[in-house]
Amino acid sequence: MIATAFLPDSRWGNRSRYYYVQAKLRSDPLYHGVLQALPTDALPVLDLGCGLGLLGHVMRLQGHAQGYVGLDVDAGKIHHAHQALQRAGLVDARVDPLDLRRPLPAHCGHVAVLDVLHYLDAPSQTLLLRAAAARVAAGGRLLLRTPLDTGDGRDRTTRLTDRLGWLSGWMRTRPRHYPRPEALTEVLVEAGLEVERPRALHGRTPFNSWLLVAQRPAG
Repeated sequence: MIATAFLPDSRWGNRSRYYYVQAKLRSDPLYHGVLQALPTDALPVLDLGCGLGLLGHVMRLQGHAQGYVGLDVDAGKIHHAHQALQRAGLVDARVDPLDLRRPLPAHCGHVAVLDVLHYLDAPSQTLLLRAAAARVAAGGRLLLRTPLDTGDGRDRTTRLTDRLGWLSGWMRTRPRHYPRPEALTEVLVEAGLEVERPRALHGRTPFNSWLLVAQRPAG
């Protein structure tokens, strides 16, 4: 079980991450939806805003052997993510701290941007999407999950929960801008990607989560 890699060293240590991972994997269709759209090829995966690096664990569990690099601004989460990767014995997988408003490292493959975009303001979102798209290889995909500005009950619930996550300290930054789907599509098309229509990826959660898949033509 993936969650066991997040158990504390001590029997009496803090198990909050262990229980969080258990609940996340049981209730949120994020990783199942992403892996359905992620080809099992040799292209490495860059996970922007990786948090605890769960995508890397689920990739290996589901037979995706390509390289994995996760980046996140939260150094504490990166520390625990690194420990968990080591405990799980995952090879060709690493996590590093990075503020996504800074230049991204070189990469040519698939790119994931999962549940992080709305923590940036609109101009920063555009810059990040352009930088992410530039790192998608020919035949590679950009996988984006984000809440959207839809104005319904799910939208309001998501905004409230995100703000509480920031106030509680779980998230290092507050939510800043909930994008509209046409704005995302426009940026990615201008970057040379073919963009599918966003599809709902709420699952059993009350949140307003949508998956957008964009691909760079192979030839």
